[in-house]
Amino acid sequence: MSDEDFMGEALAQAREAGSLGEVPVGAVVVLNGVIVGRGFNQPIGRHDPTAHAEVQALRAAAQALGNYRLPGCELFVTLEPCAMCSGAIMHARIGRVVFGARDPKTGVAGSVIDLFSETRLNHHAQVVGGVLADECGQLLSSFFAARRNKTLLA
Repeated sequence: MSDEDFMGEALAQAREAGSLGEVPVGAVVVLNGVIVGRGFNQPIGRHDPTAHAEVQALRAAAQALGNYRLPGCELFVTLEPCAMCSGAIMHARIGRVVFGARDPKTGVAGSVIDLFSETRLNHHAQVVGGVLADECGQLLSSFFAARRNKTLLA
């Protein structure tokens, strides 16, 4: 499967989040071309500020592989990771991060800062941004537009 195929799987997770009223962000963890973890945003439903899509996918992959370290794994996520998720990605030793849309407010893979290139940190993942960026961004834009309309109509 290609990066676009795996991002399509992450988009399916994002749509699941959106259907539950969560911000539509999804992620998958891949090892040797096989998805070993899936996750979508769930902080509202779980009452957990750490329940971002990346963290959910990392937790699922760690359980599936029986290891809190995920060397050789790749993470595909529909939105550029935040500082919390990037820290978790680094601690898990993910080798490659592929994201869709940039996040100009909280993204730390180049938008606000670039934690992945910070030389003082001990783990560095390869980062690829912009895979299916338009589709990932449109999903988020539509979600927030609907939320604003609902607020205006209330």
